[in-house]
Amino acid sequence: MKIFSRARSWMKSRQTAQQLANLSNETLADIGLTRFDIDNVARGLRTR
Repeated sequence: MKIFSRARSWMKSRQTAQQLANLSNETLADIGLTRFDIDNVARGLRTR
């Protein structure tokens, strides 16, 4: 069952990354992000 949990987590990360990638640079800046932050945010690795 651990493999399903990991797959689900990966799919959520990719979905988050895609949603963030669809935002404009201005919108990302408004929430304190840049395009370089997207993968880390999606994986939950970015800290403030």
